[in-house]
Amino acid sequence: MNSSHGPLIAIATYNEMENLPRLVEELFQQVPAAHVLVVDDNSPDGTGRWCENESIRNSQLRCIHRPAKSGLGTATVTAMKYAIQNGYEYLVMMDADFSHDPKYVPVLLNGMSLDGKPPLDVVIGSRYVPGGSTEDWGFKRRLMSRSVNLYSRFLLGLSPKDCSGAFRCFRVQTLERLDFAQIKSRGYSFQEEILYRLNRLGARLGEVPIHFRDRQRGQSKINASEAVAALRIISRLGMQARLGI
Repeated sequence: MNSSHGPLIAIATYNEMENLPRLVEELFQQVPAAHVLVVDDNSPDGTGRWCENESIRNSQLRCIHRPAKSGLGTATVTAMKYAIQNGYEYLVMMDADFSHDPKYVPVLLNGMSLDGKPPLDVVIGSRYVPGGSTEDWGFKRRLMSRSVNLYSRFLLGLSPKDCSGAFRCFRVQTLERLDFAQIKSRGYSFQEEILYRLNRLGARLGEVPIHFRDRQRGQSKINASEAVAALRIISRLGMQARLGI
C-alpha cells in the first residue's frame, strides 16, 4: 500500500453549496496532507461546479461527477474504489453538512493504530460510546436511532454501539477484500451492511466518541421511505447470516 501521500477524505454531496467550501477549508486545516474527494450527484445548486473550479487551484481536491442522484451507498462504494485504485492507506468518510465536525478526523486516524493494541480496520465516530453525544435531538429521534442500532447489532452480530453512524475511517487494504457486487444497499442501510460484510471478513472494528450535531444549513436527505428500506435490507441480511448464506 502506497502511503506516500496523506489519507483520503471523501464526501458524498447533493446540493451542499452552503456547506462544502467551508468544510473543505476546515478539513485542510485539520489534516494538511490529506486529499479530499467529493462525489457529487449532479447538484443543481452548483456544488459540483464549485468543486471542479476549486480543484484546478488546489491539487489536493478531487471531484467525481455522477449524472444523477444515486444514493449514499453507491457514492460510498465509488469513494472506496477510488481509494483502492489510487493506493491510499486510509479512507475517511463523512457527511458534508457539519454534523461530523472536521476536528474529529485526526482522532479517527489516530484511532486506527493505538500503542499496545492491534491495529484496527474500521474506526467509527460514535455517538453512543462514553464521551459521545448528540445535540438537539428529541425523544422520538433518539429512540429511533437507538432502536435501529440495537436491531442491527442483534440481527447482524455487530459489536459497535453506533452501527448507523456515517463518520468512519477505513483501512483501504481491508476494503480490497470486499466483493462490492454483493452489496445490496444504495441508501442509508449501507452503513450497517458494510460493517456486516467487513465483520464477516474478520475486520477489527473500533469506535471513538464524537459529538454529533444536526445540520445548520441546507436540507436533510433522509426520509421515511429511506428508513423503511434500510430496515428491510438489514432484516434480509440478518436472515442470511443465520442461514449461513
